[in-house]
Amino acid sequence: MDNSYNPWNDKPWWCQPWSILVTGITLIAGTWFVTKIVWLTLLVALPVLAWMGLFLILWPQAMKQAHSEQPLTDESEA
Repeated sequence: MDNSYNPWNDKPWWCQPWSILVTGITLIAGTWFVTKIVWLTLLVALPVLAWMGLFLILWPQAMKQAHSEQPLTDESEA
């Protein structure tokens, strides 16, 4: 597996780990501070945490695995 490959290098600033974290935390905390309703905050938090887990944990691993499985090719052939 090629550990030097970083899938985040191909993404714009708004799709970087820090922006995903800030957005998710802001949505969850904002729901709590605005409503102070636990069930509503949990209703917002569950899909947001799933979204964060997908893009911060699963997607980078999948991209690294896919990159490591690609055959080495000469870019001039493309």
